[in-house]
Amino acid sequence: MTNQILVIGGTGKTGRKIVQRLESQNQNVRVGSRNGHPPFDWKNPDTWATALEGINKMYVTFQPDLAVPGALDAIEALTRLAIQSGVQKMVLLSGKGEREAELCEQVVINSGINYTIVRASWFNQNFSESFLLEPILAGHVALPKPEARVPFVDTDDIADVAVAALLDENHNGQLYELTGPRLLTFPEVVQEISKATERDIQYTPITINAYTKMLEDAGVPADYVWLISYLFAEVLDAEGNDIISLDIEMVLNRKPKDFTTYVIETAATGVWNVPVMEHS
Repeated sequence: MTNQILVIGGTGKTGRKIVQRLESQNQNVRVGSRNGHPPFDWKNPDTWATALEGINKMYVTFQPDLAVPGALDAIEALTRLAIQSGVQKMVLLSGKGEREAELCEQVVINSGINYTIVRASWFNQNFSESFLLEPILAGHVALPKPEARVPFVDTDDIADVAVAALLDENHNGQLYELTGPRLLTFPEVVQEISKATERDIQYTPITINAYTKMLEDAGVPADYVWLISYLFAEVLDAEGNDIISLDIEMVLNRKPKDFTTYVIETAATGVWNVPVMEHS
């Protein structure tokens, strides 16, 4: 059966990969983004109903994260509208160890709609597509919590699980925790990227307050500053956040991508190469 699937955040780190996978399986996909046709804008609820027209399944990722103030109200409103519009299944991307995100999960779980919750650990791609790319390019990564051990997960694995959840009703009513296969600290991550790129990249531990001020001084939007400081202050040390899950292996019948594999693949793209300045 061909579905009509809305992928909210369809140009983002997980969404664009989900769109590609669904289209390769001949599913009808609508990209939910501000520049989509029709557009979907979290900050403009007037766009939601048109984006949902004719849709029977949807993947939902909230920007910048389900933990931020305002996310709960938005998820409540979207879930109500989805049910009214005839959507039969929601796959929600959530964050591991985020209490506020879990409140959003409960909205979907208790709504009566078929659902799968995909609760992911920190993305590998934060180091190549997000706020940690710039310091890696600069060769100096200053972050709090050098002792935190994180089971970084790859967006390829998240996308594969999300697609399975969208297309297979056996995943209805499930909550999956997605992690990579091992725990790494930030100094270890920086060392791996430094080795793969053959560049000298240094890690310096700093306080959360100093890091927050650095983000503000760099002009990072306020909701992202709030989120990043929340992740470092609350989530990294949350109980159970250093537990490796086997859910990816259970859903996909294969092991999750190891961080070293991600680093080798990403280094080969050149995204971590510092441009050589030409001298006239």
